[in-house]
This record gives sequence, structure tokens and C-alpha cells, in this order.
Amino acid sequence: ASTNSQRFEEAHFTFALTPQQVQQILTSRDILPGAKCDYTIQVQLRFCLCETSCPQEDYFPPNLFVKVNGKLCPLPGYLPPTKNGAEPKRPSRPVNITPLARLSATVPNTIVVNWSSEFGRNYSLSVYLVKQLTSVTLLQKLRAKGIRNPDHSRALIKEKLTADPDSEIATTSLRVSLMCPLGKMRLIVPCRAITCTHLQCFDAALYLQMNEKKPTWTCPVCDKKAPYDNLIIDGLFMEILNSCTDCDEIQFMEDGSWCPMKPKKENQEVCQPSAFSGIEASSLYTVTSEGKNSSEGKKKVEVIDLTLDSSSDEEEPPAKKQGPVSGVLSIDHPPSSVLRSPHVAALGSDYLSTLPIPDYHPSYQVPSELQGLDLFSFLQSENQ
Repeated sequence: ASTNSQRFEEAHFTFALTPQQVQQILTSRDILPGAKCDYTIQVQLRFCLCETSCPQEDYFPPNLFVKVNGKLCPLPGYLPPTKNGAEPKRPSRPVNITPLARLSATVPNTIVVNWSSEFGRNYSLSVYLVKQLTSVTLLQKLRAKGIRNPDHSRALIKEKLTADPDSEIATTSLRVSLMCPLGKMRLIVPCRAITCTHLQCFDAALYLQMNEKKPTWTCPVCDKKAPYDNLIIDGLFMEILNSCTDCDEIQFMEDGSWCPMKPKKENQEVCQPSAFSGIEASSLYTVTSEGKNSSEGKKKVEVIDLTLDSSSDEEEPPAKKQGPVSGVLSIDHPPSSVLRSPHVAALGSDYLSTLPIPDYHPSYQVPSELQGLDLFSFLQSENQ
């Protein structure tokens, strides 16, 4: 209790362990998950408000400091502030003081508590001897408790889908996911709290593992309290999971029956490129790989259009005045002509006969006076 005589209060307590309790703690030393050696039977310290009207949650006094046998006891770290200017708060939970306790039946243990006094607010401190249960053990106990009759869930479905005479919209079916909202994986042990009104289940193993690390005991579907003692395995969902292995969502009907919801097939047209786009891509690759200058290749693609009724002379770009050299560069024209062509499958013999075919000469007669010249050196000097 606060005395209000000073700002900070201090209280002293002692507790002793019996020989049987000491023996229980010492023989419980075990390697827990994560290769951590710890006692599975622990001495725990708990604080709550001194209120006898109803069961109390853990509640730390403000500015709490605890010393056990003269050593400072580590408390849970402060939570980040929720709003500007708010005082940081410790999460109130049981504190394991086994490492600081004297595991002896002959020497008592001392506890010194310091806290900030508040008028009219008193606190209760208690020391418990507890057995720590892992999530694996709790899951085994939950399975042993039994599975809720599937008819209970069917009745809940019928109740939800019963037409309300006052409502203009009637619900004829319910879609429920077979994926756990916690791990986004398919349910293995579907469960929910008996206080929950929704059909959606979460996976018991994942839920227990999460609360082992950070105990909140809150339903991941509706955010209401879902303590361990209220959890129940849903028999109807167990039946559905065993009989339906190839879908992740089901639909409940008004009579309590269900059917699987098949995933929608993807649009095939989007995934498979058309034949014309394939030709276009290969033609572009041909132009850029064969042409020595990629920008020049792009220029040629823009100029040539076989759909126009024009002579072959108009289709060719003006050649540079370099004699036979222009003939060599113009060989790059034929591959680019495919770019403007229609679908290959649509071409017929009549269409091909009407196309104006330019008269390309693959080779040129070199005059006798140029045969002795070193054309390679000539081209290099022109480019420079």
C-alpha cells in the first residue's frame, strides 16, 4: 500500500522453499528449444492491483524496481510509446526469478520492491512455483481435450445463412478460407475460441508458438481474447481438410453442406505471345545483330513498307555516293521487310503474287580499275 509520505515507496518481503520444492526445481533443468538451458519448474514473481472483486490481470506499479537477494531483477523492456508525449510502459507479465533465487530449504529469499506511490492505488505481490509448458505440450493437451462435433459448426452455418425477413439482402452462401491467417499456410489443426462467432479457423500449432514467444492470446481473425482454455478444435474443418486437398477455399451452403472453390484459370492469351510478335522480335534481333550500326538499322526499318504500292526505287533510301560500297550496305534491307508483314499463317499464294518485289542484286560487277585497290583501308579512312 502507498503511504504518501514520500514519492518513492519501498517494501521488503521474504519467502522460503521447502525441500520438496527445491528438489523439483533442481531436477527440472532442461535444454529448451534454441539450445537454452533453463529450469522448466520456475519461481515466478507477479504483480497486480490489490482488488478482490474479480480476477486480476498482471499489472506493474509505475517505475518498478525489484531486487532479489540483493541483485537487481531484469524486468520486461519498455514498449515504444503509442502517441506523442505518452509515458513509456512496461508490458505486465510474470517475471522468472529462478536464476536469482537461493535453491535451498535452509536459507530464506529476500525481495525488495521500489515503485512510485499513487494515492488510493494499492498493489499485490505474489510468488508462484510454476511448471513451464511448451507449445508442443499445449498442442498435445488440446488434441487430448477432444474435437468439437461437426454438427455444432453446421448449426452455426445454418444460423448465419437463415434469411432475415427484415433484411432486403439474403445471404445464400459463405466463403471460408482453408489458409491460416497467421502463417498464410494451409490449416493442419483448425481451431478457434469457443467465444468466437466466426467460422474462420486458425492453426493451433502456429497460434501456440506465437503466444509462447509473445503471449497476447488474441484471436487473429476477430482480435478478441482467445485464451488457451477457450480453444477448441473444429471437427467439421478437420473433415473438410482431410477430404479436400487441392483447394484453399470452400463455400458453405444454407443446408450446412460445402463445396470446394476451384482457383480461377489464368488467361492463356496474356501468357503466350502471338506468332506475329515472335516474328517481329526475331526480325529486330536480325537487324541489330547483322547491321554494323544499330541506329542505321532502325532508320531502315522505318523507311521500308511493303504494303505501299510504290516502285522499288522509292522504297530504297538515298544511297551515299561511294560506288560499290552502297551496294554492300543495302544488303541489310531484306531482313527488315518482315517487320511490316501480316501474320504468317494468313499469307496465301494470291497475296504473295500481288506484292511488289524489289529487285535486289546480291553482288555487283567491280570495274577492272578498282580491283587492285585496298577497299578495307579506303572504308576506314572514309569513316574517320
